Amino acid sequence: MSVISSYRSLFALTGRAYVVVAFVARLPLAMSQMGTLLLVAGVSGSYGAGGVAAGAIAVTNAIGSPLSGAISDRIGQRPVLLVQSVAGSAGLSLLVVLSSVGAPWQALAAVAGATGLFLPQVGTMARVRWRELTADKGAERFRLTSAAFSYEGSADEASFVLGPALVGLGAAFVSPSGSLILAAVLLAVFGLWFALHPTAAIVAGHPVGPRSGPVLTRLLVGLALGTLCVGMVFGSVQTGTTALATEAGQAGYAGLLHALLGVGSVVAGLTIAGLPARFTFADRLPVFGAALAVLAVPLLAVHSIGALAGVLLLLGLAVAPYLITVYSACEATVDPRRLGAAMMALAASTSLGYALGSSLAGQLADRSGYGGAYAVTVGACAGALGLALVIRPALGRAQRQDG
Repeated sequence: MSVISSYRSLFALTGRAYVVVAFVARLPLAMSQMGTLLLVAGVSGSYGAGGVAAGAIAVTNAIGSPLSGAISDRIGQRPVLLVQSVAGSAGLSLLVVLSSVGAPWQALAAVAGATGLFLPQVGTMARVRWRELTADKGAERFRLTSAAFSYEGSADEASFVLGPALVGLGAAFVSPSGSLILAAVLLAVFGLWFALHPTAAIVAGHPVGPRSGPVLTRLLVGLALGTLCVGMVFGSVQTGTTALATEAGQAGYAGLLHALLGVGSVVAGLTIAGLPARFTFADRLPVFGAALAVLAVPLLAVHSIGALAGVLLLLGLAVAPYLITVYSACEATVDPRRLGAAMMALAASTSLGYALGSSLAGQLADRSGYGGAYAVTVGACAGALGLALVIRPALGRAQRQDG
């Protein structure tokens, strides 16, 4: 069956309106960090202060996401998402209000950190729903879950391209405050819609008993380290690209260049649904890890915006397949009663990797320019390949047991 047919069958399970709602509901998370950075930097006159506030959102979201996932495993997604949508929207709105009355940047950073605890990881929640929606599909289940995770991976990538773009447009034509207000409105409307959608009822919660097993297994740690590497790729590429574009006198192109990484990821991610079941996750992960490692190396040789654009577009073709395979492997091997917490742990690891990659790349860029930043990217991609090879035997055994 073709990839297009797989997606048609998948979306027939929920209706197309759900797909739109779930996509728009994840945009506020993608908009919040850049929007906060621009807002706080604008009112304080310091990009350092803006970076602290934006970083606070990333760190607290990484801490809070596994907790919200564990709670949703026990009591269901709906009550968790209702609280997150209301509290997250209120937090973003409070940031705007406090900035307008001249609150110190430290107070804004504190509010940003508190808000990060409540911003929902909609893409991760959606992945958990697809498992339940396809549970009774028999022989078609693998094809449908493959399509689901391919779509969700591509949708996440698209949101992190579109979200910052909306912030940039809002800041240019309205103000940074307008961008955060838009994010707050989207979360209040589409976050609540996602929470109240009938598909939320199928993830009603599972009682966790002694037979459920631990959340943190060695295999999950390995998968989380894989998403940490991908997060480092995102953070270091953004830093290196900003440094190169600035040196070239085209700093405004940095966002557009970084978006090319997401464009390649979206295109490649949508095709993963067509891979056959005999090409197992244990085999896929090293293949896509090798693609990351090979395609990252040319970053060390780029010295112009044109060359960088081509390299980033090609590198993106390996990013989403690797990330999708990690999430798919998690879905196939983790106890369903622990799936929400496990998925959130992967998402949190990606966020932490972003912060780590950005920080390391920034320090090296200060010393040796954009080449130093891209060295972090190459190292992270090599790490992704190494991890894939290390966990391949355990992943293969877990898949056979699940099958």
